[in-house]
Amino acid sequence: MMWWYGPGMNGWGFGLMTVSMVLFWALIIVGIVALIRWMGRSGQAPTSRPTAEQLLDERFARGEIDDEEYRHRRDLMSRGSARTG
Repeated sequence: MMWWYGPGMNGWGFGLMTVSMVLFWALIIVGIVALIRWMGRSGQAPTSRPTAEQLLDERFARGEIDDEEYRHRRDLMSRGSARTG
């Protein structure tokens, strides 16, 4: 069979077909990986629970407790951690 004769595919056609097929499958694989990574996310970054001191600081900053109660609770926490630590 004569490959260079007639309206058939020549060397450039085979090369273009090969490149387009590799790009097609690469796009499919990248899409699947992106979909799996997107579905694997929980929606939020994992965060650790705030400590008692952080909660107390937040309550004081919001004005839920006054200065006297803040200092009293801080002293209790520092004495408690000194006893257990």
